[in-house]
Amino acid sequence: MDWKQSIYSDGSRNFLSNPNPRLGETIKVSLRVFKDAPIKAVFLRYLPNGEHHMIEMKREGEDDIFAYYSTDLKISEKSINYRFMIATEDDVYYYNQLEVTNYDPNEHYDFKIIADYENPEWVRDCVFYQIFPDRFYNGNPDNDVQDEEYFLDGHPTSKQPWGKKPVEYSEGHCLDFYGGDLEGIKQKIPYLKELGVNAVYINPIFWAPSHHKYDCIDYFQVDPHFGGNEALKELVDELHKNDMKIILDISVNHTGSGHRWFNKEGFFDKSTGAYNDKNAEEREYYYFDENGEYFRWMGVDTLPSLDYRSQKLRDIIYRSPNSVLQTWLKPPYNIDGWRLDVANNMARKDEIDVSNEVWIELRQHLKETKSDMYLLAEHWADTSKYLQGDKWDAAMNYYGFQRPVRDFIGDIDVYLTRTHIPLKSKHKDAVKLAKQLSQHLAQLPYQVKMNQFNLLDSHDVHRLHIMPHIDFETYRCAVVMLFTFPGVPSIYYGDEVAIEGDLRYGEGCRYCIPWEEDKWNKNHYNLYKKLAHLRTKEDVLKNGGFKILYAEGSIIAFARFNNEKAFITVVSMENADKEVSINGRLIGVTDKSSINEVFNEKNAYICKDGIVNLKVSANKAYLYEITLKP
Repeated sequence: MDWKQSIYSDGSRNFLSNPNPRLGETIKVSLRVFKDAPIKAVFLRYLPNGEHHMIEMKREGEDDIFAYYSTDLKISEKSINYRFMIATEDDVYYYNQLEVTNYDPNEHYDFKIIADYENPEWVRDCVFYQIFPDRFYNGNPDNDVQDEEYFLDGHPTSKQPWGKKPVEYSEGHCLDFYGGDLEGIKQKIPYLKELGVNAVYINPIFWAPSHHKYDCIDYFQVDPHFGGNEALKELVDELHKNDMKIILDISVNHTGSGHRWFNKEGFFDKSTGAYNDKNAEEREYYYFDENGEYFRWMGVDTLPSLDYRSQKLRDIIYRSPNSVLQTWLKPPYNIDGWRLDVANNMARKDEIDVSNEVWIELRQHLKETKSDMYLLAEHWADTSKYLQGDKWDAAMNYYGFQRPVRDFIGDIDVYLTRTHIPLKSKHKDAVKLAKQLSQHLAQLPYQVKMNQFNLLDSHDVHRLHIMPHIDFETYRCAVVMLFTFPGVPSIYYGDEVAIEGDLRYGEGCRYCIPWEEDKWNKNHYNLYKKLAHLRTKEDVLKNGGFKILYAEGSIIAFARFNNEKAFITVVSMENADKEVSINGRLIGVTDKSSINEVFNEKNAYICKDGIVNLKVSANKAYLYEITLKP
């Protein structure tokens, strides 16, 4: 066994005396390695004031498996990057968050500590539930949208009976409504609590003509068909009484063309708004050229992009005390955070790019309003540059979890579908999955990586379980990974009951949830309920270390662990049963450790010298709960 595989440290309390230190504080940093490793010396290497500096670490103790090395480190700068150097008689090894090398690596994957990081620590305790309001539950039919109540771009609204299949955009134009509202969410709080959910993420609720509400016409008014501002206040109050959190979705990258600032559609006085009046104060909020043409998000006529070169726009969106993003964080509404739509597109247009300064400013002002608010943002590609402590708290983790996991179990990656040339990638490749998961986690400070928002489905992608080749056992593999991976899990409404859907068009992931229990898939429900309650109960799944223990063929195994307890997730996408050996010693497993399979799967295993030998069934997930030191 290669002793270098046993080298481990992270940013948790197991290895930092204070994972969230203040500027000027001195903390203890630790590392562990097999106690019989041929080590001559261990150093912590960092760059105070830009200069290479090495601190020799002391061997402070050992247990049955590991030796522990520690040193004090003064947090003298706002952020400190560090790595470890391990010397033997023959060579020097460098250990960062990604790997061990025998050459000096670049600093991209170094460990990183952020001083005075305003961490929304409550997030780690959460199981989120994403709600598309119009399709969740109709709590007040009196506020339903009616047939031809209004028109958008020449198309009328239509009222649909609950449970009817949504139509394609070309037919419904996102103006087909089913009546879901905030009162409906409030009435279903007991359902959510029983499921194990303790936080909700709600798709946009502010006044807008479409059912998805990303085409907002007034940021300061909750849509009356969702119940208005008072309904939001009542919902938040009831959630908080039940020890549940709420974050709201909003797009401040663009407004709707009907927004009172733009007013192309005529929802407001046609003499006002940037589209109608070249001298309107709001004209500078948008990109207009000399011909009066405006810049649109993704070329969509009804979604004009906002121009953050405007200081007045910055004031009204996030800087002023009565700005859009501050208002809803404060009494009487008191939401707990924001999910910002298409955040990677915000504050930029070709050669114009003020996004870096806008994100830093926006974070600063919102954290001054509520220091523990959760700043979640959407981006489908590499998010690491936004996740270094000065911009976002988290991203919708498409890049670092959803896309790799869906690819692994057999779905084609969404980016490979956006071309006229058919593209394929190799599915069920455990080595590829391990590299994808590891490279993203290794780019992030520990303080930030544990806040990442993990998901399988959302309002923007077809539901995984409706794919014809994804059976329940395959789907179960993905769900077990969702609840055991670093970060916080999110359930997309209805996945827990195997809601119906359609692969062929975008509206196919926005069906109404069926509330008749005889229509629920109880295997789905029981799976989600068990894992949600486990996730909220077990500290090691919230704050524990992470290590990939096995990745060969189509089988991957990873662990969450601390000094007392561990969970090992084993997922096989193989077509036949396989025998595998997992090195449990790397996380502290001994022959005295107590091992139990969470779902009572009756697979055979033998633990000898900390090596767990398993017979893994084809297309199966296992979750082992291990008491390391009974």
